[in-house]
Amino acid sequence: MAMLDFFRIGSGDIQHFPRKTDKTRGRRLLLSYAPDWSVTIVLAVIFFALDKVTGFKREFSVSDTSLRHPYAVHERVPNYALYLIAIVSPIVLQWAINFLTVRSWWDAHNSTLGVILGLSLTGAITQFTKITVGRPRPDLISRCNLAAGTVDPTFGLSSAAICNQSDTFILEDGFRSFPSGHSSLSFAGLGFLSFYLAGKMHLFDKRGHATKAWIALTPLSGAALVAISRTMDYRHHWHDVLIGAILGLTTAYFAYRQYYPSLASELSHRPYSPRIKREEDLLPIHHRSSAEAMYPSTSRIMSQYGDGGSEGDEVELVDGTVRRGGPGPLEEVWKGNDDRRDEVQSGAQ
Repeated sequence: MAMLDFFRIGSGDIQHFPRKTDKTRGRRLLLSYAPDWSVTIVLAVIFFALDKVTGFKREFSVSDTSLRHPYAVHERVPNYALYLIAIVSPIVLQWAINFLTVRSWWDAHNSTLGVILGLSLTGAITQFTKITVGRPRPDLISRCNLAAGTVDPTFGLSSAAICNQSDTFILEDGFRSFPSGHSSLSFAGLGFLSFYLAGKMHLFDKRGHATKAWIALTPLSGAALVAISRTMDYRHHWHDVLIGAILGLTTAYFAYRQYYPSLASELSHRPYSPRIKREEDLLPIHHRSSAEAMYPSTSRIMSQYGDGGSEGDEVELVDGTVRRGGPGPLEEVWKGNDDRRDEVQSGAQ
């Protein structure tokens, strides 16, 4: 079966029963992801707000050679280029891949929400860590604009008070080396794109196609180049870049798995179904049984690779998506635990 044909089986392997397409259902779809978008927006606001906060400034030694590198006025990857690389390019490329493969508006929504969530979470963590750690950048001495003959105190180290830098932003930014924001954000955005590609191409289908591996890893090479450029500009120590890369890639995978199944799933090219309750009147039980009998292979795959769980039987399954697994909504899980505890206590009595 050709790769593109496999992507589009979602339109033929599940019978299309009549569904309501009124405003109520559309509103339910939007509201089901309102908390996700709200959290994402809040994290983005925190990211930009923390950039204005005066952070901790760690003491340093003026004789430390690792801090005596020149200050680069023109960066190899300025902030606007970082936003294009880490935010715009993954979203645009994911939409293009979606058009070439599954052609699903729900997949486009989930991929966009996922990459923005990963970036917002990464940015907030990065900024918070920067202002609390206060590690000096490799070009700090150059930023400080020290007076000639400045030396460390006889006992102890020097502080930011010895700096004569008139530009407050340049001086504040000189104590935000750990971790690298360019590294973490580039790996968060391009890392999500890498996972997205791996899922669409079924990278872990046990067939061992090297071409698919190279394509899936290409975005990570771009993120690595952005990270390396920070050491070339003497904006970060190598530790800052490494930890930033780990942070970004970790949050990217975390965000990806919120909306997509495992990369080892037979349906890894599909997003999870929306978190809305199934309307029983739309698909009667005898129709669902007939559909399962008509398409047994699809039912088997859904049950095996939909991550299982009771929630998948209760939520509405949009065409081209995968049932969510897990125990279900938290309020029902908590209530269920209380019921089981009451049963145990009643049995003990």
